Amino acid sequence: MSTSDLKKDIFTIGLVGLGHGTSHFFHLILPPLFPWIKAEFALTNAEVGMLLTIFFLISGVGQTLAGFIVDKFGALPALVIGLALSGLASLGFAVSQNYLSLIFFAGIAGLGNCVFHPADYTLLNNRVSVKRLGHAFSAHGISGALGWALAPVFLVGLTHLFDWRTAVAASSCVAFIVLIILYSNKALLGGMRGAVKTDTAKPKKMESFTFLRLKSVWLCFLFFMISALAFGGIQSFAPTAISEIYAIPYSIAILGITTYMLANAGGLVAGGFAASMTNHHGRVIGASLMIAGMTSIFTAFGFLGSWSVFPLLAVIGFGAGVAGPSRDLLVRAASPQGATGRVYGVVYSGLDIGIGLAPLIFGVLMDLHLSIWIFIVIGCFQIGAILAATGVNSAKTGTVAT
Repeated sequence: MSTSDLKKDIFTIGLVGLGHGTSHFFHLILPPLFPWIKAEFALTNAEVGMLLTIFFLISGVGQTLAGFIVDKFGALPALVIGLALSGLASLGFAVSQNYLSLIFFAGIAGLGNCVFHPADYTLLNNRVSVKRLGHAFSAHGISGALGWALAPVFLVGLTHLFDWRTAVAASSCVAFIVLIILYSNKALLGGMRGAVKTDTAKPKKMESFTFLRLKSVWLCFLFFMISALAFGGIQSFAPTAISEIYAIPYSIAILGITTYMLANAGGLVAGGFAASMTNHHGRVIGASLMIAGMTSIFTAFGFLGSWSVFPLLAVIGFGAGVAGPSRDLLVRAASPQGATGRVYGVVYSGLDIGIGLAPLIFGVLMDLHLSIWIFIVIGCFQIGAILAATGVNSAKTGTVAT
């Protein structure tokens, strides 16, 4: 590969990672602000949790359909629309005067979010050389973790300096700036005139929807959904639970999400090496999620005092991160030839559905003053995901559910 091709790959990976990090940043533009939103609109934890549920359920349903849009109109147009909708939703949150308005803009934000995974994977698969795809997927995951890590610091910091409306309005600038950067590099990303052309001569091994009968596909979906329920608990109400369990200010507890996500990024790097060293990906997932799950349950009881919060969250985040690359390789192994895009669309919708349902579950626990159970349930979900991963590892790709 020439030096120019290498630079093109690196630049493409960086641009796609920038977009992916931005999408994850917008996953968390509301949860860090829940205490201020609850106070202003007199909402319960379950009601503010519903905003996330709407966001991720719309994103999950839309993600399956977005793959067809990306194939027809191209990845870059989809990303431009997604970033524009994310920015507009932020401005909408900032001017909302009632709960119904918040619900409406949560839906708009979900529509904006649904395009990123189909568009990102299309760009990486078609614009990056095959020998560098492993690095591309690793960078893609790390960029998402960094987006999650940045959001709480950005939003809570601006809220303390100004107010929550100013903070969420300022987040729209992130979307619009990234939109301009991606559009400015449209030639590298395939342009705005249509889908990236792929090899249409390659025969497909099954009909369009036959893959939905594969047991392995639905086990992958279940694994993504259960593990996402655990992460949804972390991102939505873990800071509030930490504040209550360990008697520390919320402004300090919110940094737990940043700690978790930075450790998660480190886990993704380590998990990439682990996945490349073995074909037993289910074992990697099982060991890392077992450590994360048991640590989550231990965190619930506050045995070690407030000093231990961030180290414990780092262990949980690192364990979940290590599982990431092996998880993606399991999905790839479960994908029959000619159905990879459709499988990823369905499986990743499980991620959004899990994150969407989590705020309802954990919001009810908080309303019942069961803060200890936040981390117990998170740990149970992480351990439960191991069972689904084990099933994927043992299922035959060609086995059709009856």
